Amino acid sequence: MSVEIRKVGVVGCGTMGSGICEVVARSGFDVRFSEMSAETERAGRERIERSVGRAVKREKLSQSEADTLLGHLSSTTDLADLADCDLVFEAVPEKLELKRETFAALDRVLKPEAVLATNTSSLPVIDMAVATNRPDRVVGFHFFNPATVMKLVELVHTVATDEEVIESAQQFADGLGKVAVPCRDRAGFIANLLLFPYLNAATRMYDQGYATREDIDASMQLGCGHPMGPLSLLDLIGLDSAYEICEALWRQWRDYQDAPPPLLKQFVTAGYLGRKTGRGFYRYEAPESPKIVDARPEDDGNTASGYGTVGIVGTGVMASAIAEVIARAGGEVVLRGRSESTIDKAKTAVGTSLDRAVGKGKLEQTDADGVLERVTTTLDFEDLAECDLVVEAVTEDLDTKSSIFKKLDEATKPDAVLATTTSSLTVVDLAAVTSRPDKVIGLHFFNPATVMRLVEVIRTVATADEVEKRCIAWVRSLGKRPVRCRDRAGFIVNFLLFPYLNDAVHMHEEGYGAPADIDAAMKLGCGHPMGPFELMDIVGLDVTFAILDSLHEEFRERRYAPAPLLEHMVRAGYLGRKSGRGFYDYSS
Repeated sequence: MSVEIRKVGVVGCGTMGSGICEVVARSGFDVRFSEMSAETERAGRERIERSVGRAVKREKLSQSEADTLLGHLSSTTDLADLADCDLVFEAVPEKLELKRETFAALDRVLKPEAVLATNTSSLPVIDMAVATNRPDRVVGFHFFNPATVMKLVELVHTVATDEEVIESAQQFADGLGKVAVPCRDRAGFIANLLLFPYLNAATRMYDQGYATREDIDASMQLGCGHPMGPLSLLDLIGLDSAYEICEALWRQWRDYQDAPPPLLKQFVTAGYLGRKTGRGFYRYEAPESPKIVDARPEDDGNTASGYGTVGIVGTGVMASAIAEVIARAGGEVVLRGRSESTIDKAKTAVGTSLDRAVGKGKLEQTDADGVLERVTTTLDFEDLAECDLVVEAVTEDLDTKSSIFKKLDEATKPDAVLATTTSSLTVVDLAAVTSRPDKVIGLHFFNPATVMRLVEVIRTVATADEVEKRCIAWVRSLGKRPVRCRDRAGFIVNFLLFPYLNDAVHMHEEGYGAPADIDAAMKLGCGHPMGPFELMDIVGLDVTFAILDSLHEEFRERRYAPAPLLEHMVRAGYLGRKSGRGFYDYSS
């Protein structure tokens, strides 16, 4: 039985309910919301009016459009007043019993052909559908916050949902200007099932003292292009909502990574729920304010001096880019390569990059010439003897790197600092092959190093405090943002990023979603610049596999073991863009 949707009801007019009302009314539909009391009804209407007023002030809506929008809106405190609605959204708090009671009550008052939709972000839709006499007309319709801005809707069908209901819901989403991604009914759907293990991992990382709030958030913003760091995002979502979502994921999957971390429970118990209460992981100027008042400043007052001449071992993309970054900041660089041809290739790469900068007006030709003059090259480790810092930037292979560190230990002066750009190997393994483990550190630049601001500064159990301080000061002198972390595989970014990518592969492997749908969900629902499959194709599936393998070797947790599909694709030579085929086909 198909349904033509003209009039829409919404039960609950909190943050999400009010957003849904505004979106629906803005699209020209009549919408009536129901609240528990006259007080909450008034608060809901005022919330919508404030939002519409902000849109007018920002010139997103004209005053006449705003008046028309509000003219489509009505409200009630009696569910029976929704009896003539064609589609009713449930947007009450994320508690299953409350939602089931709401669905049962709506089922009694709505006409038989009406469709019931839940905005749940994590609970199985079938658990609500069976509370009605029309489970075939119940669908999940998960908007993302803020509903007026976010383009994604997860359209969730249960085993009982009628195909015509799904089609009607799809057409309705199109009419709202949303992108509806189809999902089967399981806790978390797509976005939250991928997002919350990542948020949990960040929470545990902070709770364990591995890195500061600010460094964790800055790492994911600067290293991955996320619009918000994970801890700031949790504060925005609401720590109580996050706790309930994690509980729902845990109940379905029984996986440690899904369970709410103890720290999250402690915040919720204390009433520190994030922005809405003015305190969560951060303190805010006032409830609902986005202004953080207790953030640790990026410049921590470290006055340690940087380094003079810097050596670079390696001639690949990363090595040549780091050399350019240092020279553009005024430093002297000695670049060591294995052969004249590889050295020439690296020097050409620097020159080509500088030419592009000149062509775009970002650099004067005389300055570019000066940068090239500050980069000298050599085939001999002995020519690095007087360098104050030497950065190793060769292939991600422990034996190769260890061999280089042994040679650097012999060739450089005793007080020289030796650094590795490894993205996943533990730094202490390299420190252990030298006679100066206190002067060995990790400096993980991100690709492309000329553009990416982030540098992870990794100290081992042996690294001297003064070495860490000097490296942090030096990184800042390059115009980069240093983040401090201890020595374990993956550091901050890769430890949080790659298990999330692996989860996406498992999701696709299990037939739950196509790469394009999963990518759309994470881009439109979470604001990520790329979906997980697009990102893996750029990083390289072989690189993704190697990093996951390294994480699994260190932590021995099931979730870090590379998905079988990923391993099979690597064996088949489907490595992503560089091979012309990965999760997407680039041959045409």
